[in-house]
Amino acid sequence: MSDPARTHENRRGVVMMTTAMACFVVNDALVKYASESLPAGQLIFVRSALATALLGAIAVGTGQIRHVHAVAQRWVATRSILDVATTFLYLFALFQLPISTAVAINSTSPLMITPLAAWLAGSRMRGALWVVTAIGFLGVLLIVQPRADGLNAYALLCLGSAVMLALRDVLTRRVHAGVPSIVVTLSATLTVTAIAGMLSLAEGWAPLDAALLAVLAGAALAVAAAYVLTVRSTRHGDLAIIVPFRYSALLFAAVAGYLVWGDIPNVLAWIGIALVIGAGIHVLRADRRARDATPASD
Repeated sequence: MSDPARTHENRRGVVMMTTAMACFVVNDALVKYASESLPAGQLIFVRSALATALLGAIAVGTGQIRHVHAVAQRWVATRSILDVATTFLYLFALFQLPISTAVAINSTSPLMITPLAAWLAGSRMRGALWVVTAIGFLGVLLIVQPRADGLNAYALLCLGSAVMLALRDVLTRRVHAGVPSIVVTLSATLTVTAIAGMLSLAEGWAPLDAALLAVLAGAALAVAAAYVLTVRSTRHGDLAIIVPFRYSALLFAAVAGYLVWGDIPNVLAWIGIALVIGAGIHVLRADRRARDATPASD
C-alpha cells in the first residue's frame, strides 16, 4: 500500500517541476520575441539584471543573503562561469531557431551528464548507456533534420549549450552542501549580468520602450520563478518520479512555437522528440540509481 504522505509529496514535486518548465518556456518565448527589436547584449543584460534583483530579494527575504560570501568559493564561481557559456550559447541559438527545436536540443543535456561524470571520475560507462545516449542523439538529428550542406550552425551552438549545461550540473555536485541554492543561482545571474553588460557596451543600445521593458520584466519573473520552483521540486518526493517531468518543457515549447510563430514540428521531429525524452528519462534514472548505490563520502 502506498504512503499517502509520500504520494502527496510526489504530486507537489511534479506540479512544481512542470510549472518550472512552463516558466522556462515563457522566458524563452519572451526573450525570443524581444530579440527581434533589441541587440543580444542589451536584452540579456536587462533580463538578467531584473532576474538578479528578484533573486536577491528572495535571498534577503529568506535570510540566505548572509551566505552571499560563498559566491567566491571555487566551485560556485566555476559553476557561474559555465552558466555564462550555457546562457549565451543557448540564447544566441534560440534567437535564430524555432523555439521547439532549441528546447529539444537543450533537453539532451541529461544524456551528457553520465558520460561527463564518468570521464571526470576516470571511470567507464556501461555499454547499454552508450547505446541509449546514441539513440537520444539520433533523436536530435531527426529534430534538426540537417540538409546536404551540413548541420545548422545555430543547432551546433544549442548543442554546445547542452554540453555546458551538463558540465555545469556535474560540477554543481562539488558545491558545498552548506551553500544555499538561491545563493548559487544568484551568483550565476550576477555573472551573466556582468558579462552581458560588457557585451552591450560593445554592441550599443537600442531604444527600450515601456512595452519591451515589460516583456523583459516578464521574462525575468518567469526565469526567477523557474529557478526557485526547480530547486523546491527536487526537495519533495522521489526524484525518479519528479525529474522526468523536466521534459514537459518540450510540449510547452511546441505550443508556444505554434501560438506565437506558427511553427509546427513535422512527423520526423516528433519522433526525434520522443527518442530524446525516452533516452533522457532512462539515463536520468540510471544516474540516480548509480548515485544511490554509491556510499556518501565526507
